[in-house]
Amino acid sequence: MTYISKQLGSTGEDLALKYLEKKGFLLIGRNIRLKFGEIDLLMKDKDTLVVVEVKTKSALDFGLPQEEVDFHKKKKLILLARAVSQKFPESKIRIDVVAVDESSKKLDHISNAVEDY
Repeated sequence: MTYISKQLGSTGEDLALKYLEKKGFLLIGRNIRLKFGEIDLLMKDKDTLVVVEVKTKSALDFGLPQEEVDFHKKKKLILLARAVSQKFPESKIRIDVVAVDESSKKLDHISNAVEDY
């Protein structure tokens, strides 16, 4: 991953975090590394822990950011959600995707984007 793409991802995460906090979510952790991947944002929405995948694009010439969450990424998100569930067995877990169009600063929050876990 290049410096520019890391910077773009970080900018998208910052925008997503501000957006979710305005909606009442609380930040639990950011860029949490586990053995099979990384959780961009771990948030709390009322009584539910939310694994948030942030996808950011600088231009939409080659598709929408949320289209980057393919079958393999969904499988990885499910593994990450299961790991969170093991650490917090009393909590409900949800997987959300926040798609960020960096050029227009437009966000699309897809709640419960991955359901099969």
